[in-house]
Amino acid sequence: MNILVTGANGQLGNEMRIVSKGSQDNYIFTDVIEIEGQETTLLDITKIDAIRSLVKAQDIKVIVNCAAYTNVDKAETDHEFCELLNAKAPENLAIAMKEVDGLLVHISTDYVFGGDPYNTPCKEEQKGTPTGVYGLTKLHGEQNIQKSGVNYLIFRTAWLYSEFGKNFVKTMLNLTATKPQLKVVFDQVGTPTYAYDLAKAIYDIIEQRKYDGNTGIYHYSNEGVCSWLDFTKMIAEYSGQTSCDIQPCHSDEFSSPVKRPAFSVLDKTKVKETFGVKVPYWTDSLKKCINKLKLEKI
Repeated sequence: MNILVTGANGQLGNEMRIVSKGSQDNYIFTDVIEIEGQETTLLDITKIDAIRSLVKAQDIKVIVNCAAYTNVDKAETDHEFCELLNAKAPENLAIAMKEVDGLLVHISTDYVFGGDPYNTPCKEEQKGTPTGVYGLTKLHGEQNIQKSGVNYLIFRTAWLYSEFGKNFVKTMLNLTATKPQLKVVFDQVGTPTYAYDLAKAIYDIIEQRKYDGNTGIYHYSNEGVCSWLDFTKMIAEYSGQTSCDIQPCHSDEFSSPVKRPAFSVLDKTKVKETFGVKVPYWTDSLKKCINKLKLEKI
């Protein structure tokens, strides 16, 4: 079976490259830019005719959409392009796969929540109440996919990090190594997600053809709960950066154009029961990522 991965040079896309290496299926990795040493087919998913052409030429049966506009702050002043990439592009992919009776696997976010106060893990059927442009456009993307009639799996995830690209873990590794003191918010609570774990879950579901009859929205993050402060302290501890004084602060102490969800823990009961997915605890996965990053520096 031929499987197309979009956004292949991003965090999740790069992890999909890794987990799929032993597959009998044929994975085709696409992005809008080429990176030296990475085999990449150029594809602009904002152009539906380009998608249709590639789907037809390569006889694509599944698309895994890892592409997105993810700059939460910049999105507030870049609404049009954010909507194009996060809402219209997924609709294009959905239409193209609907036309060939294929499957679209799409990645969404905990940022579709946040407007209503709650303190229990968010379930899939909970109403979306985004507080900013990024979350709103991701919610529109979900809705566009659902309206298309395509067979789909939407995975909402949160606090994604990996060895690739820019992310919170890599930023904090640098800051805790170079700053004598840091202030980190303690009043935003969620769960970090190692991109490798999410990629492996998606790969296993596709590899075992478990998606038949199970289309819908699912939540996937690592197990457990923490604040950004807790997350930072564990990053520092596991990397051996003990000299930095990490102090708690409130969200309103940082200037930001968008209000972030105060509590966005995702309930993963559905994905575990439907697909038999085993979800690693967040600190165990964080250790693995930091160890990989250490090895890269040797």
